[in-house]
Amino acid sequence: MYKLLTVRDNIRIPPSRFGEEIEKVSLEILRETYEGVMTAELGFIIAVIKVLELGPGRIIPGDGATYHNVVFEALAFKPELQQIVEGEVVEVVDFGVFIRLGPLDGLCHVSQVTDDFISYDQKRSALLGKESGRVLSVGDHVRARIIAVSLKGGSRSGKIGLTMRQPYLGKIEWIKEDAKKIIEAKESKKSS
Repeated sequence: MYKLLTVRDNIRIPPSRFGEEIEKVSLEILRETYEGVMTAELGFIIAVIKVLELGPGRIIPGDGATYHNVVFEALAFKPELQQIVEGEVVEVVDFGVFIRLGPLDGLCHVSQVTDDFISYDQKRSALLGKESGRVLSVGDHVRARIIAVSLKGGSRSGKIGLTMRQPYLGKIEWIKEDAKKIIEAKESKKSS
């Protein structure tokens, strides 16, 4: 889920930047520090938007830099358990598919793709349904549910587990086909 966060921190402005506009310098330092970083608390920080408050600088003995309390606004993506997400298949491997969910990728294990028996076609780089004949390959748009989240500190080092084995989840074309069958079945019941 995308969130607009208000974050409090303390930043260090080095003496070499003292002649510059302090608001601009603090924003640059925050962007270098936070953007592209993932934490369990905040999620994946996409962008630092603006500085809301910048406190007066303090000098610590032995260090010529100034330290400022700062409050800033950031855009983050934090995946949550049971959340429904849509994304694009970016890689197909024998054990499942990797799905791009905005700034992060999630894994849908082969056992969580569909109820059908799935085989991996290495030549086509695709997963094939034995009974349904359905094919899942790179570039397909899918809808999935988040079933596992492990966010560790650092850049893009989290793990997101996905499932598509529930109604109205899976490749978008499959969902449309299934919905059409349900509508046709209801209409045939009405006409009988």
